[in-house]
Amino acid sequence: MTMRKTHGWARAGLALLASVGLAGCGGQPAPGDADGEWAGTLRTEQGRCPDRAPSRLLVDAGKISFIPAGGVLTLTGHHDSGSSRLHAQLSLVDMNHKPLPMVFEGTLAQDGSRIDGRFGTPACRASVVLLRPTDHGLQRALGN
Repeated sequence: MTMRKTHGWARAGLALLASVGLAGCGGQPAPGDADGEWAGTLRTEQGRCPDRAPSRLLVDAGKISFIPAGGVLTLTGHHDSGSSRLHAQLSLVDMNHKPLPMVFEGTLAQDGSRIDGRFGTPACRASVVLLRPTDHGLQRALGN
């Protein structure tokens, strides 16, 4: 009887491990589909930009969120279905009570492999090439 209980736990553990491992096996999105997570590092072209940490872009059902340089600010916007253009913005006020707009504009490559983007504020102009992260579901489940 002890063997049957142990064998049952082994099966349950194996099934759980298999389901976690397969969680990241959804395959690559179809070309032209921007939905998902993207990452890249800003490259300053003019002014002073936050370009030392990876930036993230999240696209889901037409809504986008751009987080420049791993910061705490999130630019939000839209992505029209069937269009390769992406747009996000955030409007703040600086310490001198002047407008401080932040804008992200991106274009999805025809093959869906990257997004070429530009980030700008009144004091910064930067470009960014965003690629899909290459991690897998099992890596995320294990915390690696």
